[in-house]
Amino acid sequence: MFSFFKRKGKNDDTLKNDGREASVSAADVTGGETEAGTEEVTTDLSLHPSQTVSQEQMYVLRFLNNELPPLKRNQLSLSGIEWSEQPNGIAVSAFVRNTVEREMTLGEVPLLLLNEKNELKARDTFNLKDLGSLPADSSRPWTFLFPAASLDPRVELGKENWSVAFDLTSRKHKLDLDEKWDKTLPEEQKENLKRIVEKLGNPAKNELNFTGLSAATLDNGDLTISLLIRNGYERNVNIEKLPLQLFDAAGDLVAQGQFNVGDFEVKANTTKPWSFVFPASLVQKENADFSKWSVRVSK
Repeated sequence: MFSFFKRKGKNDDTLKNDGREASVSAADVTGGETEAGTEEVTTDLSLHPSQTVSQEQMYVLRFLNNELPPLKRNQLSLSGIEWSEQPNGIAVSAFVRNTVEREMTLGEVPLLLLNEKNELKARDTFNLKDLGSLPADSSRPWTFLFPAASLDPRVELGKENWSVAFDLTSRKHKLDLDEKWDKTLPEEQKENLKRIVEKLGNPAKNELNFTGLSAATLDNGDLTISLLIRNGYERNVNIEKLPLQLFDAAGDLVAQGQFNVGDFEVKANTTKPWSFVFPASLVQKENADFSKWSVRVSK
């Protein structure tokens, strides 16, 4: 699993972490709202449940982990241990460190491999779910394989002062379906929603906006609308109450009402579709023209 065990022994003077620390606010990776604090936190060694290491290997891991500097509260960090060339790329060993005061399970995250001059040697996306749940204030050793196709042959990578880091610049705005929608929508409709989100592009930074999908009057006089709720923030947004006004093609107010949506979460940098029903009692204009329509959040 870790190539450095082959050369770094218990009494070896070269026993050290060869890479640098690359820390970010956990909120920047997960979209959570808890920003990095000022409290300094040390991280305890944590092995994945499937990892089995010898007594000597455990000594090495504990020694290397104890050499790591403290982090700030609510950070995620990658601390490079060693890299080695493989037939199919470069294997990079690092500690994945978590100082959030709860377990963290990460998803697909783009990572960068940088040399001592911060020049980009490789970029690839890894499914960090494979790491399992990272305990609070923990440090988990892991190996990432950057495939040969991701490597830039023009960039030299020395054995020291390199880093592996979270890529926070390349996250693409994407569709995020609620679990109920994901289970019930046909695949064709899911793909159509993805195309719509891609065509719309990214919303403005630090903006939450609403784009209409469909509007229709039901037989009982109720009005149903489907919206794309687009989150341009680098954090998750939670909505409890949503007061909406519906306008038709003429710009007339058709209906308005407040929707209690509970703890409705729109993840960072994603678009979530949702439907709302205005009861007939809240409809102010009959025979509205929905060839073009819009919604506003009322104050």
